[in-house]
Amino acid sequence: MFPPHDDPEGDCLLGRSELATDGWDAAFAGGIAHRLDTPTSGQVLSAATPEDLVWLRGLFASRQLTKVYRFISSASVPWDTHSIDRAIAHDRRKRGRMVVQRGHRTPHRGRWMDAQTDFRRIGSTRDGGHVWEAVMRTGVMHQIRVHAAFVGIPLRGDRRYGGGLSTNETVPFLLHHLGLVGPGLDPPRAPIPAYWPI
Repeated sequence: MFPPHDDPEGDCLLGRSELATDGWDAAFAGGIAHRLDTPTSGQVLSAATPEDLVWLRGLFASRQLTKVYRFISSASVPWDTHSIDRAIAHDRRKRGRMVVQRGHRTPHRGRWMDAQTDFRRIGSTRDGGHVWEAVMRTGVMHQIRVHAAFVGIPLRGDRRYGGGLSTNETVPFLLHHLGLVGPGLDPPRAPIPAYWPI
């Protein structure tokens, strides 16, 4: 969404869009109200005015938004639905990686952040994978990825969390943000990219 740290002129959503960058806090340039991991496709909301941004950020902060994602896993599990309500924190040893709280002594860095994710198997792929829906109201870094790995369905190709090698040459793993809904907010869903094997 924003230029890479090591390349201020690098390719990003903000650079490709016609969003104005003046008048916004640098963390929300162009009015972009939230972030997606770099390989994640899908819906991103931007505010038209600073007042709209305050309203949108308030919905995120108060957990009034329901966010719906799709992903592919190669792992097979005996269940079709599962809900996980385990806190997440930064890994103490590996920068850029998150860990799920397994107990009071789980090694971590910083504070534990509440996180809940609901998983539902919704189909299969042409190449033998499983298509999952993930629904959440919280928004912790790598939440779906680390929760999915914890319950045994890591995202295919997500090597950071045990998903093995990717079968897609363009992106390491397939995670798509369909969209979010909340009070006074119901934008159209973002279609699944054509390169998905479904």
